[in-house]
Amino acid sequence: MKKIFIIANWKSNKTIKETEEWFHSFSDGFKRDPFSLENKEIIVSPSFTLLEHANYCSGNLKLPIKFAAQTISPFEEGAYTGEVNGKQIKELVDYVVVGHSERRQNFGEDQDMIDKKTQQTLKYELVPILCISNIQQTQSAKLKAQNYNSKLKSYKILVAYEPLFAIGSGHPDTPENADNFAQKIKKELGKIPVLYGGSVTGDNVNSLTQMNNIDGVLVGGASLDPRKFLEIVKNA
Repeated sequence: MKKIFIIANWKSNKTIKETEEWFHSFSDGFKRDPFSLENKEIIVSPSFTLLEHANYCSGNLKLPIKFAAQTISPFEEGAYTGEVNGKQIKELVDYVVVGHSERRQNFGEDQDMIDKKTQQTLKYELVPILCISNIQQTQSAKLKAQNYNSKLKSYKILVAYEPLFAIGSGHPDTPENADNFAQKIKKELGKIPVLYGGSVTGDNVNSLTQMNNIDGVLVGGASLDPRKFLEIVKNA
C-alpha cells in the first residue's frame, strides 16, 4: 500500500480565530466518522501568522497533522526585512512549499530564486514540496538532488504537478494525463513522491490517487472548508 500525501494549501486566508474553528471542526468531523489514516500523511500549510497557533490547536486536539510553510526566504537570517528564514521556519514545520505557480506569476519568482529557496529548505533538513507546471522545471530539483544526495537519503523531495488551467478553475486534469506527467517526473528525478494539484475535490480525489504514479494531492480552495478537506482525506 503506497503512502498518500494530502496537503492543504490555505494560501492567504484565515485569521487566528478562523484557524481554531477549522481545527475543531475537522476534529469533530473525524471523531464522528473515524477512518484509517495508516497510509496517509495530512499536511496543512497556513500563512506564517497562523503556524504557531495551528500547531497548538492540532497538538491540543491530538490530530495526526504535520505542517508546511507556504514559502521560505532565499537568504539566511540577517538584515532581510520581511523575510522568514529556514532557521525560523524549522521550529514550526516539516515541509516547505517551493515554486508555487502563484509565487512564480504574482511575485516574479524565477528559476534562480526557486533554486535558492530549495537549497535553503534542504539545508535546514526540511522537505521541499516543489510545484511545477512543465517538465523543464524539474531540472532545478534534479541538480539540487545531486548536490544534497547525502541529505536526501533521509529527506525526500516531493513534487506537485499543477497544470495552470486547473488551478482554481473547477476543471482538473484527467487522471490519465496527470499520471502520464507524474511518470515523466519520476523518470527525471527517480522514485520520489509526485502529487497532483488543481481543482481537487472529494469526488475526484480517489480517481487521481489510485493512479500508479500519483502519490497524493495538493489541495487549494477545497481545503479552506474543514468538512470538504476531511472528505478529500477520507476518499484519497
